[in-house]
Amino acid sequence: MNKSIYLYDGSFINLLNLIYKLYKNKIIPLDIKDTNYQVNLFDNVINLNIENNDKIINKIIDNLGVAIFNTMYKIYLSNDNNKELLIYYFFGYSLKYKNKIFYLRNNELITKCLKISKYVGNENHKYKGFLRFKELDNNILYGEISPINNVLPLLVNHFKERLSNELWIIKDTKRNTLAIYDRNEVYIVNANDVKIKINNYSNNEKQIQDLWKTFYKTVAIKERKNELCRMNFMPKRYWKYIIEMGDEYEKSN
Repeated sequence: MNKSIYLYDGSFINLLNLIYKLYKNKIIPLDIKDTNYQVNLFDNVINLNIENNDKIINKIIDNLGVAIFNTMYKIYLSNDNNKELLIYYFFGYSLKYKNKIFYLRNNELITKCLKISKYVGNENHKYKGFLRFKELDNNILYGEISPINNVLPLLVNHFKERLSNELWIIKDTKRNTLAIYDRNEVYIVNANDVKIKINNYSNNEKQIQDLWKTFYKTVAIKERKNELCRMNFMPKRYWKYIIEMGDEYEKSN
């Protein structure tokens, strides 16, 4: 019997529900893709139209632990083309080995999954330091990022605690999504669905940026300048939206 490609609606919850059902029915998929997948002529595609059941999250955490759940979530947020199938097999290994799975480094698939999870976590950590907010004329703080992986859902948790009393928006320009915080909850939406003017900055914003750039230049020690070291800690792909690096980014492009 030929294996099939199974479709899900693109959400993490729906993916978990699909994987749970596949394992429950002992089905090994050829692949798992979201509904935007471009079907080829000879593909055997199945859409089970599985309902989203939030209880699957608690079920996985209770049986496998938070660490395994978080690992699968970070793989889901990655830009890996085969992430769904990787999560399927990682889930299966987790059912067998539980937390021992983190020590099975001789298994190539598990090693790849852990490497991807770490990569996503590291990128999220870097943006905690590299994200720069600008003040709009309506007192909302606005920042832009363009991450390789979809780290926005992870990143918002940090700023929800750090800037709990502020109104802020973070835009992922690569995926055209916005994270909007209203001092209570964070909402992640498609940027096309929200009408927000982001070009009108506050009267103080230019002055604040100039002060920050001056501070950055002042604390730098010219004799100890090391471009290679700086590039290692702050790769050029982060420069575009970093206020103190904006001028250098423009000159280098």
